[in-house]
Amino acid sequence: MPRTVIVGDVHGCRQELEALLARAAVCGSDRVYFVGDLIARGPDTLGVLDLVLELGAQSVCGNHEFKLLAWDEARKKHGPEVPLGPSHAQVARAMRSRHWKLLRSMPLWIDLPEHELRIVHAGLVPGVPIERQDPEVLMTVRGMTDKGEPSKLRGSEPWARRYQGPPHVVFGHHALMAPQVHPWATGIDMGCVYGGFLAAMVLREGDVVPPMDRRLESLVTVPARKTWYPVRERRDAV
Repeated sequence: MPRTVIVGDVHGCRQELEALLARAAVCGSDRVYFVGDLIARGPDTLGVLDLVLELGAQSVCGNHEFKLLAWDEARKKHGPEVPLGPSHAQVARAMRSRHWKLLRSMPLWIDLPEHELRIVHAGLVPGVPIERQDPEVLMTVRGMTDKGEPSKLRGSEPWARRYQGPPHVVFGHHALMAPQVHPWATGIDMGCVYGGFLAAMVLREGDVVPPMDRRLESLVTVPARKTWYPVRERRDAV
């Protein structure tokens, strides 16, 4: 019976991704999805992208994929002087046409109606239809201000605390050492590239996301092999 496997932010950690897929016993009939940020900061971005292609998996667009796509479009218009940070520049130089094609195929959200869930990279503004959401919010939001405005900052009230589904939203981007478990949303970025864990939600065919008291039963995790990108180098507004 095929299952659905939704993987958190990989950030170039191919060996951890392989270990996670093995621990979850992913097989050819399973459907694999990613919450975005497959690339940069970790040791093997191209290996991750090639594995995603081998799996026939799908991913939403994360802010790091968008950064490369935006840079590529600007470069085509304005020439090679368009700046890009060293980590992303290294990835951009190494990527082949198949990798760019994969990035360009990534939507801002993926709906899985059989599980009554939606995958986005970072989150959304509660109460706003998905078609009217600001793409930047979908890729960068972490919380909400007291005025009800989206915020990229750590420490703001999580947007997921205010969100009322359906559908259930599975997201990444906001790296914590534990999953974010809310009534209608689950955050599965556990900071693998920062020395934490790589996580995946695994659902059997026809299952919906379990209630909060049983949510952790649906998650599979593996520890990072090392701290690939020290926490002191992280930036909130990314």
